[in-house]
Amino acid sequence: MMLIKPSTALRNDYGKISMMARESQEPIYITKNGEGDGVFMSIEAFERREAILNMREKVMLAEQERISGAKTMSVAEAREKLQERFNEL
Repeated sequence: MMLIKPSTALRNDYGKISMMARESQEPIYITKNGEGDGVFMSIEAFERREAILNMREKVMLAEQERISGAKTMSVAEAREKLQERFNEL
């Protein structure tokens, strides 16, 4: 569900908007004069969104490297390397 609030609600009732953002864990779209102006969200939702975007970027980079011919390894080889690193600890 998209949450939309006018900028006056953010200015006049910040506490309510902040609580709504924390409870819904969704962005709240802020309008000014009926037009989209910004987005308000809780820190937790923002950090979760950033983590997802960073992971997607890493996956896309790895996929681009694979497509361009970078050396890859099988699941068994990856497990073996992880086990070697674990044993080093």
